[in-house]
Amino acid sequence: MLDIAVYEPLPDDWLVGITDVVDSTSAIASGRYKDVNYAGASAIAALGNAWNSFDFPFVFRGDGAAFALHPERREIAASVLQQTASYTRNELQLDLRIGLVSVKDIRSGGSDVKVARYAASETATYAMFAGGGLNWADRQIKAGRYVIPPGLGHSTPDLTGLTCEWAPIPNRRGEILSLLVEPRDQVEPAIFTMLARRTLAIFEAGERGSHPVPDDIAVTQDVEEYLGGRGWSDVVSNSDYRRYDDVLRLTLDCTPEQSATVEALLIAARDRGEISFGLHRQSHALMTCLVPSRNPNSHLHFLDGMGGGYTKAAAMLEAQSGDLRSLAGT
Repeated sequence: MLDIAVYEPLPDDWLVGITDVVDSTSAIASGRYKDVNYAGASAIAALGNAWNSFDFPFVFRGDGAAFALHPERREIAASVLQQTASYTRNELQLDLRIGLVSVKDIRSGGSDVKVARYAASETATYAMFAGGGLNWADRQIKAGRYVIPPGLGHSTPDLTGLTCEWAPIPNRRGEILSLLVEPRDQVEPAIFTMLARRTLAIFEAGERGSHPVPDDIAVTQDVEEYLGGRGWSDVVSNSDYRRYDDVLRLTLDCTPEQSATVEALLIAARDRGEISFGLHRQSHALMTCLVPSRNPNSHLHFLDGMGGGYTKAAAMLEAQSGDLRSLAGT
């Protein structure tokens, strides 16, 4: 995950897609955690179902998603994304912002897009992104560039396999911590990698490596069949509680002492100009599940915190990044 040498650059003509729920903070403040996460993962499900394949690189980001696709898939992707934005507006009353940016444009803007695959288990893999390109694209789309308008009709995307029906997962060690750590542009990758490894080591010292999904839940035969014949242990293995998508993104069950130690470590790194970070503490985690109908045993489980999670952590991170840009006069 943190070894940049294993990441491969995408071709110039590929596209990067970004979605996010506009003003997700207000939706979360009104208790709509599951709706925000469902909308955030909806583009992943809709695209994979449209292509009958989930072999494209993607990552869940709480209130949105990021993904990459071959240029031959652009036309279908744009149509499916418009349907998805229309669906979230009409059915969930959430505004899903969507955009597509070419990798060539991202590189012209001074960033890059590199991808690696992480095998969570024998049946499930997650994509990891590096190079700063996702964050560059995200900023451009939020500024109104490369945006795709929502569809005007009421056609419904195929969201088969996407569900938020699991009960919230309570912490067992003190708190569920949502943590985002982003390297600043001028920082050498080796410096960020060392800091990230120190951060992970603190949490890995805890019980079960601070994994937020308990391993002692019994499921019914119906659930096992739904998961392609797999049991709860595969849910644990296939959960994305740790990932990297230009930002180290963690959902952890940890002690208050662990999170305080890490926060002090990150404050020092921030003050040295190495990173920006955001965190949020809450009592429960949420799990949004994707079970592809063509290959259900490759089920994936996206994690976030129930009390605002990545959205509130992102607000803290963005405030630091905004302050930095103001000081730089940009």
